[in-house]
Amino acid sequence: MPAKRRAPAAQPSQPKKARLSRLAKENNLTAEEESEIKEAFQLFAEPQLDDFPDEKNGVLPVADVRRALIALGLSPTSKDEMHEIMSTLDPTDVGFVPYEPFVTVCALKMHARTSTAQTAEIEQAFQLFTAGTKGPISVAHLRRIARELKEDIGEEQLRDMILEANGGAGVNKGVRLDEFEGVMKRAGVFS
Repeated sequence: MPAKRRAPAAQPSQPKKARLSRLAKENNLTAEEESEIKEAFQLFAEPQLDDFPDEKNGVLPVADVRRALIALGLSPTSKDEMHEIMSTLDPTDVGFVPYEPFVTVCALKMHARTSTAQTAEIEQAFQLFTAGTKGPISVAHLRRIARELKEDIGEEQLRDMILEANGGAGVNKGVRLDEFEGVMKRAGVFS
C-alpha cells in the first residue's frame, strides 16, 4: 500500500501587502493613499461617457472636483489655487476630469501637506533648543538641554556638536535653522 500523502503544513497567514499600481508608483503613493483617492473620485464620478470610452473609472465633473478634494482633506487654500488645479485638470474646458490627472494632483497636494507639516515640526524642535528665541543654537542652549535631560556631557563635546552641525564655521556662530534641519535629516529623524 502506498504511503499516505500529508496535507501541507499550514503556514501562518500574513496579511497580504497591497500591490502598488503603475499610477501609485508614478506618483509615489502608498496603496492606502491611492485607495483613498479612488474612493473619493468614485464618490462623485460619472459612469463611462461616450466622450471618454477609455476611462474605466468614469470621469469627474469639474463641479465636483472641489468636493472630492475636500473629502480627501486636501481642500484648496484659495480661489487662485482652485483655479490653478482646474486649469491643470481640465485645460480644454471639456467639463470632466479623468482619473489619472486627478490622482496626480491629489498626490502633489498630499506630498506638499507632508512637507509643510515636517517644516513646522522642525521649526518647533528648533524653538525647543533655543528656548523660544530666533536662534542660532548655542553651546549654552545645548548645555541647558543636557542638564534638563540629566545627561553628563562635557563642554568640549558640546562644542564639537556645534562644529559638527554648522560644518566647522565656529563655535560662536552656533547652529542656524537650516543647519539644524540638515542634522535632523542626517540623523534620520526627518526624511
